[in-house]
Amino acid sequence: MEIGGSEEVRTWEGYVDWRNRAALRAKHGGFLAASFVLVVEVLENLAYLANASNLVLYLSHQMHFSPSQSANSVTNFMGTAFMLALLGGFFSDAFFTPYHVYVFAALLEFLGLGVLTIQAFSTKLKPPRSCVSGCEPVHGTQAAVLFTGLYLVALGVGGIKGSLPAHGAEQFDQDSPQGRKQRSTFFNYFVFSLASGALIAVTLVVWVEDNKGWQWGFGISTFAILLSIPVFLSGSMFYRNKIPSGSPLTTISKVLVAAILNTGGSRNLRNAVASMPTSSSPVTHREKGEVFNMAESTNDEQQSVDFPLSESLRFLNRAVLSRGAECSVQEVEEVKVVIKTLPVFACTIMISCCLAQLSTFSVHQASTMNTKLGSMKVPPASLPFFPVVFIMILAPVYDHIIIPCMRKMTKTEMGISHLQRIGIGLF
Repeated sequence: MEIGGSEEVRTWEGYVDWRNRAALRAKHGGFLAASFVLVVEVLENLAYLANASNLVLYLSHQMHFSPSQSANSVTNFMGTAFMLALLGGFFSDAFFTPYHVYVFAALLEFLGLGVLTIQAFSTKLKPPRSCVSGCEPVHGTQAAVLFTGLYLVALGVGGIKGSLPAHGAEQFDQDSPQGRKQRSTFFNYFVFSLASGALIAVTLVVWVEDNKGWQWGFGISTFAILLSIPVFLSGSMFYRNKIPSGSPLTTISKVLVAAILNTGGSRNLRNAVASMPTSSSPVTHREKGEVFNMAESTNDEQQSVDFPLSESLRFLNRAVLSRGAECSVQEVEEVKVVIKTLPVFACTIMISCCLAQLSTFSVHQASTMNTKLGSMKVPPASLPFFPVVFIMILAPVYDHIIIPCMRKMTKTEMGISHLQRIGIGLF
């Protein structure tokens, strides 16, 4: 027993290294491992944003789309990339690890950027730049090559966005106060790294695209995402990888389906739901006080939780009576928590619509203006330069000055709650 206890102290429970051996506390995880993720994010966001920020001009000038068609194609491309992040996260949680998903997704993005680079170099794969009469938008094989490249990039970006931040967060121990603080610091510097890649993209790479040719801009992006793979793999000996234990999306689907199936049940079933003990507040913690994760818990552990169901969203309480789905009280309560966060996500939709204009009609409008500053001509797609610089300044200030001060004022571990942070940001 003593040997087993010593082994638990030396290793990270539920985590393995890249060779599928038990991850060691003295060797795996921490800021050293997360630093590789931060460098990779610089390269990855450089590769993605260098094209996304200037793509509307490429489609209108090189592929002869109308301004509205160009903007629509760009928003479809970016929306697909971000929606596919859900798929990347699902595979990371349920079947593979974020480590493996990132490598595969980066290869997909590299393949897509390679297709776009080849098309930009080849005169046979794109329409002529100048036309005597009205230019016809790209179509046929040329359009197939264009959209194949774009949506391979979108698929790769989705996989990366759904796995890379999670992989970095996994390097810190969420069960200790120090680990939670380090994780919070990591995400602040992750945003800083994201902005660093964006800064290079909207200045250097965009200038190359406008002045030296799109083939060179796509080539830089292709090289950046290719370089990110060996950089990421070089940190393999330091990573701790979470063993896949199921996705929260699976649990959410199971609870919702069970609740719907029981909605039209018999009167006895409805009486059983009504007679269940309820609590005014949801149960989201164990006896020791740490957050209960429905994706990490075992079925036996969930079934052993004997807590009353909360009164909110009582419709979901019916899922507990579905023996086929085997939904536990804790699973139902966790799904309620997720559903209650949906209004918060909905509040970010409008600001996302506004931000989408920075890479579509704002760039088109800037291309019709005089963008010279003295002897220097500023590329239209460099408009995001200013918000990116502010992010790079504010991220370290926020982590090293604002949060420590708020922790002292509020006497809490976080200093500012996540909801307060979102509200201040939206304001």
